[in-house]
Amino acid sequence: MSIYLPDASWRHHNGLGHLIDVFGGDSMIRFVGGGVRDSLLKTAVSDIDCATRHHPEETVKLIKDAGFKAVPTGIQHGTVTAVLPSGPVEITSLRKDVSTDGRHATIAYSDSWQDDAMRRDFTINALYAEPNSSLIHDYFGGIADLEAGCVRFIGDPETRIAEDHLRILRYFRFQARFGRGIPDAASLAACIKRANDLMALSRERIASELIKILALPAPLAIITLMIQSGIFTPIIPEIRDNSLKQLKRLLEREKAYSVKGDPLLRLAALLPEDPELGRSIAQRLRFSKEQKKYLIALLTPTQDAPCALAWKIGKQAAIGHIVLFGEEDALPSTMSLLQDWECPVFPLKGGDLIKKGLPAGPIVATTLQGIQQQWIEAGFPEAEWVHQKADQAIDQFLLAAK
Repeated sequence: MSIYLPDASWRHHNGLGHLIDVFGGDSMIRFVGGGVRDSLLKTAVSDIDCATRHHPEETVKLIKDAGFKAVPTGIQHGTVTAVLPSGPVEITSLRKDVSTDGRHATIAYSDSWQDDAMRRDFTINALYAEPNSSLIHDYFGGIADLEAGCVRFIGDPETRIAEDHLRILRYFRFQARFGRGIPDAASLAACIKRANDLMALSRERIASELIKILALPAPLAIITLMIQSGIFTPIIPEIRDNSLKQLKRLLEREKAYSVKGDPLLRLAALLPEDPELGRSIAQRLRFSKEQKKYLIALLTPTQDAPCALAWKIGKQAAIGHIVLFGEEDALPSTMSLLQDWECPVFPLKGGDLIKKGLPAGPIVATTLQGIQQQWIEAGFPEAEWVHQKADQAIDQFLLAAK
């Protein structure tokens, strides 16, 4: 029985149809992966990926012939991005693997759609659709797996993981999104067996995939499965079974207080409240400077009042810290206060102190910090209060200096 895309109205949107015609139609270019999968699930299609029999150099020329910009985003791997009015479309030449080492693959271009399908990770991602006829080509039972909620590797799971170790984490992300019921036994067993292979990956790739998992709408079940399966042990051994209780509480509080799901906050929920541990993990996963600062702030114990904390570490980090560690009874009033709170600007600078008579030097920074701390503790009073404190501090300094 032939199966067609139930809704492919997006396939001719804003120049895509013209591009397909220039490429040679159904025999030369097909939709692949998420767009086909999501159309079958009748969910919104956000990314449009295509596979083509044309080689990358031909792809670039054809995109330009169609009147669009061609960006060689991954041309060494056969991928060129066509910039259409509706957004980017990735077009990748049909490939087959020549050799793999778990991190990189040496590829050769192919004329076979099945060759290209064979090198993809999961059956539900190896669905190809002819753009004009909407006919779907399913080489490995992906449609049946999609209907059954089964996330399954193509071919032997251990072999596929050996080709690219990141597929371990991708398996759990796709299981969370599309899986239903008991996970495919062979796929899960292979991920567990090969978990140590994750150590061979760049930390940036691990971090990127981990952030995607933690950003899922409801990550508790999949994080539980990952912890129970020992997946975190090679990369973040500090995550233990008892971490789940705090993650569960955080997710409940996110919902109760309309806090947007934050992957770094959810990571913090899986860790002890220890800023040095946060620093270590941020360095280990090659987080950006801002991500590192944020994770450390989330894991730093504090006795500061809510607004004082927000002023020191930022409103988002303060809300995160309080949602994560705050006492249940105080949460309603604290969250109401912070969500409407606007961060004030400290109305005094070092130059102001010098103009008032304080001599230049280290005493300026020391005095400024002292007044600022008083201002925070007093609840951020107006500028007049701050300048009075400055005058008093300068008078005391000059008197002591006589």
